[in-house]
Amino acid sequence: MTDQEESKTDVAYRVLARKYRPDNFDALIGQSAMVRTLSNAIDAGRLAHAFILTGVRGVGKTTTARIIAKALNCIGHDGPTINPCGTCSECVSIAESRHVDVMEMDAASRTGVDDIREIIDGVRYAPQSARYKIYIIDEVHMLSKNAFNALLKTLEEPPEHVKFIFATTEIRKLPVTVLSRCQRFDLKRVEAEELVEHLSGIVDKEGCTAEEAALKLIARAAEGSVRDALSLLDQAIAHGAGTIDENQVREMLGLADRAQVLDLFETVMKGDIAAAITTLRSQYDLGADPSVVLQDMLDVTHWLTRLKVTPDTGNDALVSEAEKTQGGEMAKTLAMPHLTLAWQMLLKGLKEVREAPSPISAAEMVLIRLAYAMELPAPADLVKALKNKSAAPAAAETAKGGAAGGPKSAAAGSTTTHITAHQKLESAVEHAGATVLAMKQSEEGNHADHPMPITFEAMVELFKAEKMGQIAMALTDRVRVVSYRPGAFEINPENNRLPATFMMDMKQALKGWTGQDWLISLSNEAGGESLKKVQKKREDALKDEALEDPMVSALIETFPEAKIVQVRERRCDDLDSALDEETMMAEAKSEADDFEF
Repeated sequence: MTDQEESKTDVAYRVLARKYRPDNFDALIGQSAMVRTLSNAIDAGRLAHAFILTGVRGVGKTTTARIIAKALNCIGHDGPTINPCGTCSECVSIAESRHVDVMEMDAASRTGVDDIREIIDGVRYAPQSARYKIYIIDEVHMLSKNAFNALLKTLEEPPEHVKFIFATTEIRKLPVTVLSRCQRFDLKRVEAEELVEHLSGIVDKEGCTAEEAALKLIARAAEGSVRDALSLLDQAIAHGAGTIDENQVREMLGLADRAQVLDLFETVMKGDIAAAITTLRSQYDLGADPSVVLQDMLDVTHWLTRLKVTPDTGNDALVSEAEKTQGGEMAKTLAMPHLTLAWQMLLKGLKEVREAPSPISAAEMVLIRLAYAMELPAPADLVKALKNKSAAPAAAETAKGGAAGGPKSAAAGSTTTHITAHQKLESAVEHAGATVLAMKQSEEGNHADHPMPITFEAMVELFKAEKMGQIAMALTDRVRVVSYRPGAFEINPENNRLPATFMMDMKQALKGWTGQDWLISLSNEAGGESLKKVQKKREDALKDEALEDPMVSALIETFPEAKIVQVRERRCDDLDSALDEETMMAEAKSEADDFEF
């Protein structure tokens, strides 16, 4: 081994994230607000006794804590300074994490009360050589509840020579009692433009070359984290042997070509399934992860939506001119309902791709569903078309009625209104009658669980509500009602298919619920139809009535295979009130003596 080779092995390589770690506030990028606040506090002598630094990973929390420790203990100045010299013994020992008065603690591995007790015991003693004794606790949210409680008193009133600096990524996990005792600084994500500029400077210092598009890819993947960006840059330099280009970085990160993603998205939105599947397969063969492709399509969907809402989004420095041009044209042609639908389907499809045994197959199915969905009209357009289609027959009918004679049409309209009001009146009177009966029972001292049902249907619903399903089913399916009034009724069982104890069970149950004896008898008279048949006829009538509605008929004509499954009757209180319910109740109450039960 030559001397040169031996010297190379003796010098340990330092990764870029450590090599270019800032050692003063001037080198700290993206945190100007915090630097300004600390600078003013130091100049004014208004230093807090505890600081808490929070932010996402890699934005410089621990680094900032060490810089603050240097600023407070630098002996190159007469007192605390915002510009530590970095060359005095205090600054050098703090930078190398070996200063006896600046203690760093990892709360992730030391979470208990005993660890905090060491700090409490140590704060009583003055620093050995520094101006302040400083405790830096990283990932402070990992401390136990008891450890936080043990620290509170010391944190509130520490000695003048002690400063606490906390760092955490989970600020919400800290007790409010701790937050209220600290001066808080939120370290923000570094802007993409500033991060690209920072990476470009490091590339020059390392004697490498890099394309701007490649650095933009790294900055975008780092999501505002300087440490992540430097780690990716380190990997990219090794991958390209000192030369960083866009294709290499894209291959290293497993990303699909942004232009190809835009082409893929545009193809899918046009409904060209064959071209979309071919493009996806070509990207997959080149190493692109299907989930990453869908994630990129989600980003494109979000970007295009923002372009429609806020056109200034197109000025993003991380977006190339070609992307801006193509994206701008797509944003003009795509409707907002289609973009929101694409977002929902891609978001759901991304989860399916990540969980599927074959991600590429799942991704293809997602694109196929999305392409077919884009061929469907937007819901608003569909409703508008149906309204237009239903308005034409209505207008023709109105013109026909007007030609035949206006008064007749007016009369027909008034008849419909009268029927609707009559239905409301019946429902309200039924409700009022039940209420009056309950009031009379209360006045007589009869403590019943339920009001007296005034109709046979109401009585059957009472059995259903009380979980006596067999009796309720028999009354619905096997019985014809001959007569009914509250407290007495006659029935004709079909084919005598009632259980032996049926009558007695009904009497006992009704007496227990209403507090009155019931007279129930069997009759040989034909009576009316069973409730089941009555309900079936009512449902059929409602469906026939619904089919006469112009909107429904237009819908059936547009979708021939569609059918009416169920029609829900609108209750009286759901409609526009034709009669004042309170007035009706008052009248019913005043005429209570006229009711016979």
